[in-house]
Amino acid sequence: MLRLLRPIARLSPHKSLCRSILSYPIRQLSSMKIVPVPVRDDNYAYLIVDESTKQAAAVDPYDVAKVTAAADSEGVKVVACITTHHHHDHSGGNKVFASTYPDAIIYAGSEKSPAATKILKDKDEFTLGDNIRIKCLATPCHTQDSICYHVTDAKDSSDHPGGAVFTGDTLFVAGCGRFFEGNGAEMHAALSYLGTLPDATRVYNGHEYTAGSLAFGLSVDPTSAALARLAEIVRANKQSTGMTTIGDEKEWNVFMRLRDPVVLGRVHKEKPDASTDAQIIDVLRELKNSFRG
Repeated sequence: MLRLLRPIARLSPHKSLCRSILSYPIRQLSSMKIVPVPVRDDNYAYLIVDESTKQAAAVDPYDVAKVTAAADSEGVKVVACITTHHHHDHSGGNKVFASTYPDAIIYAGSEKSPAATKILKDKDEFTLGDNIRIKCLATPCHTQDSICYHVTDAKDSSDHPGGAVFTGDTLFVAGCGRFFEGNGAEMHAALSYLGTLPDATRVYNGHEYTAGSLAFGLSVDPTSAALARLAEIVRANKQSTGMTTIGDEKEWNVFMRLRDPVVLGRVHKEKPDASTDAQIIDVLRELKNSFRG
């Protein structure tokens, strides 16, 4: 098992990186803190912080200056970069990151991500410090090198430990990424894989697309109580990353509810002969691509 830093801590809001970050709910684990760093128009980078050693890993640090400012504000040393996939808005800061932090490891799913020093594959694991495990979940579809990262803390003593998962552009709150390099069968497999994580796992995705995904979900299932609950979250928070869980996604994400009678009914209005999971999710993706709600 690769060894990197020390434990990462409490799921917590970034307190001072500016006005663009609202309050995030704090989830006490043992030693893990996650700091969302909004970049570009709607992207998220993140810092995963070990509060005991003040070491941190940066996830998709597109804007290295902002990530560095967040690290300075938190008083942490950045020692690694974790890349979810090679698209420029996620890996485009890697070269600057490498020059800014020359001793850091840069993890990625393929050499298409600039400056990668450690190429990962499905089920690879590495540790941060003594207690934090990061497991790689290969989720090819949006890109063939898409990897989601499940981060858990061995000292989490909560009743329903699940840690956090960084999903890049594979899973969004109530949505999923476009099938740029894959197909419906691959996206269904990717979302099903994520669905095997504990329901309490917090979701940290690559973009703030929640309002649009909610609107599309309601167009498919307008009476969903789960989507009504998500609507309350959206009304109260401009930024929703880390506020919801894998269990929530199973309840409200239409791309993870392919056999729900309401979802199937909407799909069959569009394509009556859609029967396989791949066909159903393909129809949903086409509907989302053309959705203007």
